[in-house]
Amino acid sequence: MRDIELGPVRPVGAVDVKIARQASGQAKPEKSSGEEVSAPVVKSEALDPGQAPVDVERVQLIRRAIEAGDYPLVPTKIADAMIAAGILLRGGK
Repeated sequence: MRDIELGPVRPVGAVDVKIARQASGQAKPEKSSGEEVSAPVVKSEALDPGQAPVDVERVQLIRRAIEAGDYPLVPTKIADAMIAAGILLRGGK
């Protein structure tokens, strides 16, 4: 088996933006004549998700139980739920 030859080692550092633009041939943006053109912003009702499906009474009940120290916290259940949520987020399902 032949040896793999690597080229000479070069130091690596941050790239200067000016050098990168000159190398790629991009010109600097021209100054505008002072007149700005902007498109009007139109809000769509179709994109409004509406109210979040939250049971406010249940949330208040849980908050009171946590404040009173009566809410059962089981670390293994919490860990399992966190792992499952991470798997669902990675899977995209």
